Amino acid sequence: MKTFLALWFLFSISICDAQISETALTAVDDMIKKKMTEDGIPGLSVAIAVDGTLAWSKGYGYADLEHKVKTIPATAYRSASIGKPITATAIMQLVEAGKLDLDEEIQTYCSVFPKKRWPITTKHLLSHTSGIRHYGVPENLEELNSKVHYENIIDPLDIFKDDSLLFKPGYGRQYSTYAYNLLGCVLEGAAKMEFMTYLQARLFTVANMPNTRVDNPYLIIPNRSSGYALSEQGELQHSEYVNMSNKVPAGGFITTVEDLANFASAFMSEKLVSRKYMELMMTPHKAEDGEIMGNGLGWALIPDEKWYGEREAFHGGGTPGLSGILYLLPDKNFAIAILMNLEGVDERVDLAAQIAVKVLDLDK
Repeated sequence: MKTFLALWFLFSISICDAQISETALTAVDDMIKKKMTEDGIPGLSVAIAVDGTLAWSKGYGYADLEHKVKTIPATAYRSASIGKPITATAIMQLVEAGKLDLDEEIQTYCSVFPKKRWPITTKHLLSHTSGIRHYGVPENLEELNSKVHYENIIDPLDIFKDDSLLFKPGYGRQYSTYAYNLLGCVLEGAAKMEFMTYLQARLFTVANMPNTRVDNPYLIIPNRSSGYALSEQGELQHSEYVNMSNKVPAGGFITTVEDLANFASAFMSEKLVSRKYMELMMTPHKAEDGEIMGNGLGWALIPDEKWYGEREAFHGGGTPGLSGILYLLPDKNFAIAILMNLEGVDERVDLAAQIAVKVLDLDK
């Protein structure tokens, strides 16, 4: 199977005004082709933004193996949890506008969510310190691979809203997709606007993300990729059908690598939030017990290390049919987005970081 994939590096390239050296592009090409061959990835798209401009994008392999549809930069994939920093940015816009208080109880904005033993704030939701559980534990695999279609972002709150908290908010960490689902309700209450209407007007339009939308399985979406998994024998097969409408604010979007690179550029260029709020999102969160966490408000971080002297911010995404990463070097105004139509691909952050080294010549 891997021999088959090695033969099929058909691609489409887009090179914009901000140029990357041919030497760097050759090195990037080699790294991506090697990764695809080693992991058996059918299709992959990548986009790089430098100094606030989409500098280069390319598609490799196939978006659909059965119909031999080539992958291009505009191939549309699931965002999975890469959607979390998008939702977090929208929340911070409302904070900056004075419409939302990070330290106010969430019921101020989302009255349908019942009060718990301890108060929960929007900051707790953003930092994964709310005590709200995550899906996908062994007895809840049906939640991870939900087949139910929801027409709004409020109804999926019923899945977890009556559950007890895992810990007192602020005194522990549990990565939680459901906490980010709840942020959608908070946003609607603070903005007095439906979630996707707000994102379209205040974020997607501003950041030049024309191909980002809800992952609705019933709609005809241009350039949508098929999704694949590897069987226990290592053979490619179609991924399990899931309906992402149970987690739209947490990552139930369809998007492209160019849209994600544009989002990252707009974020770092202060087109979405000001420097003050951008830095708040990318500062390692400090728990009530003093622990410094490996995340800020919406971004994953590495607080104790720097990559070639640069701080990193990123978020991965993994779900049936998709593995992805959005990776930023914020002080270089550099971003790379990689989306693959194979689930379960590891070492995505490492791949993005090594590409950054070559493009920015950090190892000179």
